[in-house]
Amino acid sequence: MVKRRRNGSRTNGRAGRGGVQAQQPQQCKRPPIKALREPAIFAKQSGSTSDTPHDKVTLTQARRGTPAHRPVRVYADGIFDLFHSGHARALMQAKNLFPNTHLIVGVCSDALTHKYKGYTVMTEDERYDALIHCRYVDEVVRDAPWTLTPEFLKKHRIDFVAHDDIPYTSAGSEDVYKHIKEAGMFVATQRTEGISTSDLITRIVRDYDVYVRRNLQRGYTARELNVGFIKEKKYRLQEQVDRMKETVRTVEEKSKHLVHRVEEKSHDLIYKWEEKSREFIGNFLELFGADKAWHMIQERSGRVLQALSPYQSPSTSPSSSPTRGRSTSPVSHWPLLRFRSPQPKGASVSSSEGDDWEK
Repeated sequence: MVKRRRNGSRTNGRAGRGGVQAQQPQQCKRPPIKALREPAIFAKQSGSTSDTPHDKVTLTQARRGTPAHRPVRVYADGIFDLFHSGHARALMQAKNLFPNTHLIVGVCSDALTHKYKGYTVMTEDERYDALIHCRYVDEVVRDAPWTLTPEFLKKHRIDFVAHDDIPYTSAGSEDVYKHIKEAGMFVATQRTEGISTSDLITRIVRDYDVYVRRNLQRGYTARELNVGFIKEKKYRLQEQVDRMKETVRTVEEKSKHLVHRVEEKSHDLIYKWEEKSREFIGNFLELFGADKAWHMIQERSGRVLQALSPYQSPSTSPSSSPTRGRSTSPVSHWPLLRFRSPQPKGASVSSSEGDDWEK
């Protein structure tokens, strides 16, 4: 039976009668994440100096959550050469293994790394500095051991060790984390496929000439790049040839673009010309079509003939008939003139001819 108090809280019926409220189990809250303003700290050579009692924490307790003053101390070690996203993801997984985690990262020295794994690109100090600026790291152990010993785990109060589950064969051992796994202190993380330090170095070695030419172009000397005199001249010449090729390619692209623009302009001009031509032809046919052209020509020719004719036939003349007698020749509108033939001297002119001449 559940009763509700005046303030709205619920209590167990039996506990309410006795006046004792049922105690709820305390849930461990993760401490608030502070803004990252400073890099992580370096661990002291003497180990952890915390005065807090370090009781053993089981994996179940760690996953359930621990008090704020007792974080789960997780250790992750490695070389961390050419620090990349694969490293960062592994540390992120280690940091988020438990609700309250203090992540300690061990970085091996150059001497141990060169002895057991190989030459590094970055120095140990550069690798230390890269780790303390990773947002997931709380503490960095310099010159970390290659194989973890019980003394080292006790000195740094390490609860669990985080690493990928693939057996790590090194230093004459099939798996350097075997004893950690047997002790129940190992927590597996997942590797990030597609990127690793070896993969980055392989890319550089594969494209060696490209990166040498890149650094020569940026001002590095052949001596700094450990390149001989002949190879340096070869790289310089190859760089000039590539520049010429790039210039030719750029000119080709620009010319293609120009030709394309000219073609577009020509198409536009042809289209506009066709439109204007159709418009002109349409206007011409509208003015001088088959049903209008002949009548217009006749009308205009009549006007021209009338303008050229100085005299017109009398209205009483039979030739003024609208249907007959109208000559289409302009000569018919001129009066007929009679000319006398020349006469010999002394010849008399007949009266009739005189009269005609007078007429």
